[in-house]
Amino acid sequence: MESEPSNPRVVCCIGDIHGHIDKLQNLWTNLETQIGQPHFQTSLIIFLGDYCDRGPSTKKVLDFLVSLPQNYPKQSHVFLCGNHDLAFGAFLGLLPNPKDGSLFKDTWREFEMSEVREGWYRGEGYENMHLQGRRWAGKITVKENTIKGTEYLGSIYDAGPTFESYGVQHGSSDLMRAVPDEHKRFLADLVWIHEEDNVPIETEGGIKTCKLIAVHGGLEKRKSVQEQLETLKTKDTRIPKVEALSGRKSVWDIPEELSETSTIVVSGHHGKLHMDGLRLVIDEGGGLKSNPIAAVVLPSKKIVRDTDNLMN
Repeated sequence: MESEPSNPRVVCCIGDIHGHIDKLQNLWTNLETQIGQPHFQTSLIIFLGDYCDRGPSTKKVLDFLVSLPQNYPKQSHVFLCGNHDLAFGAFLGLLPNPKDGSLFKDTWREFEMSEVREGWYRGEGYENMHLQGRRWAGKITVKENTIKGTEYLGSIYDAGPTFESYGVQHGSSDLMRAVPDEHKRFLADLVWIHEEDNVPIETEGGIKTCKLIAVHGGLEKRKSVQEQLETLKTKDTRIPKVEALSGRKSVWDIPEELSETSTIVVSGHHGKLHMDGLRLVIDEGGGLKSNPIAAVVLPSKKIVRDTDNLMN
């Protein structure tokens, strides 16, 4: 690692939004206040994924995100794909076809024992829909998510509010036509992983520059990093469940081969805030109404929340 200049560029990583437009707007205002001008205008903003579901305003959240490049033309924006966004896109038919010629229905096989409990979608277009699209639009047969202590909102993904934000009943194929083209383009263009060189971060030895990898859930510790990067960069849709977007314990730690090269790994997804060395997990909200949306600002590692009162 090399020392960074006295005025390093600002990199801001924003955690899961989950349909909460008011929280997103408040967080954005707080980031602008915290970072200050002109640095905010030229920041690299990395959104860590999960823009939809749980909260009431997915449509307005996507409107906000789609407008950012025009409203902040000097900023750089990265929009990562979360597991919820992948599933939303899968339902809308936006995922790239598997490059090996296989069919999306091939992704069902491994998980068919869960079809009845999760009430997989069987409406228009289901015959060759990726597994996660069917799960996302399905109607789960149990009421409570016992792990989180919350009630399911329609499907295993809590997708009911997303349908409603577009004026469509949960589970209806009408959503395929209700989502505007600009939102479909946004979802189709989401990246599964982002790599950034020369990112400054505060360490015990001062500000240093590192490589940064941003991915919604994390990277699997026991698999080749290069193989994972290839799978994620090419959006390998043969995979029924993308562990780097959906995993928990398997993607929590930094792979050892990256720890040897001073690489920051930043994610959302996990429903908590965790900062341990160069492993950053930024998801205080978890999509819950009572929790804040958080962001981390580099190089300082300052945490900014939508609930912060920075005007006083």
